[in-house]
Amino acid sequence: MTKVAIILSGCGVFDGAEIHESVLTLLYLDQAGAQYQCFAPNINQHHVLNHLTGEEQAQTRNVLEEAARIARGEILDLKELNVDDYDALVVPGGFGAAKNLCDFALKGVNSSLNSDVERVCKAFAEQHKPAAYLCIAPALIAHIYPQGTKATIGNDADTASALSKLGAKHVECSVDNIVVDEQAKVVSTPAYMLAGSIKEAASGIEKAINKLLSLVK
Repeated sequence: MTKVAIILSGCGVFDGAEIHESVLTLLYLDQAGAQYQCFAPNINQHHVLNHLTGEEQAQTRNVLEEAARIARGEILDLKELNVDDYDALVVPGGFGAAKNLCDFALKGVNSSLNSDVERVCKAFAEQHKPAAYLCIAPALIAHIYPQGTKATIGNDADTASALSKLGAKHVECSVDNIVVDEQAKVVSTPAYMLAGSIKEAASGIEKAINKLLSLVK
């Protein structure tokens, strides 16, 4: 059975993992007969936002503890992820991917990755194991894969420009489609970078998961 590692970045679109994208990922992996394990870095979130008002709150929340809400408690510290035990990787979006897993949302072309995220993602890449990055998470691709690796965040010009300056080859993509770099074995889809509904987000995510699993040897 194919075993897939999933890296979550908290819980909630504005300061953590996008919940719809994360749950759809779990659903499509399960429907395909794949086994999965969720992970998250055991660190504090960059900040905490009120998802009703959009206002920043004077709170501190832990990324691993928040991500456990999505995983129904079945989640491990990212430090425990041994890439040898898994066949593929998925990183759902949400601003947590660009604030907690890396600081792309804050520093753009000057961004860097969390050290555990970097270790794990680069290990999947170096072992030529397939990976899928959803929504804003493809910002990580430019830090992980060789220059010119294909990736998409949809069609937002500023975000695409920053991704290109980091070294990825940005490819515009509709919400219901995917971009695949066959050589790198990396898949990306815009999801909620473009989606106006969960149905639209689901259309690309399902294709991304199916393609990911087809790339597993």
